[in-house]
Amino acid sequence: MSAFSDLINSDKPVLVDFFAEWCGPCKTMAPVLKNIAGKLGDKVHIIKVDVDKNPAAATKFSVRSVPTLIIFKKGEIKWKQAGALPEGALTDILKSFI
Repeated sequence: MSAFSDLINSDKPVLVDFFAEWCGPCKTMAPVLKNIAGKLGDKVHIIKVDVDKNPAAATKFSVRSVPTLIIFKKGEIKWKQAGALPEGALTDILKSFI
């Protein structure tokens, strides 16, 4: 968890995708996140957290449904939304924190 803390405390925006293997909408987000990572490169970090394997992290950040996307910058939650998003909308949101 300390590596996670170090990462979300960085100056770069960090998009955390709280997901579950059994979640259909979570599966639709995987290629979206991969495309965004390809477009934005090292300007952002994108990490995935499996809520079934990391229930403490899900509890800590009040994740009640999956997928839940949270953007952190310098350790603060800057944006949070439950549910899948289109690639363009999520890219625009991330760009606003770069």
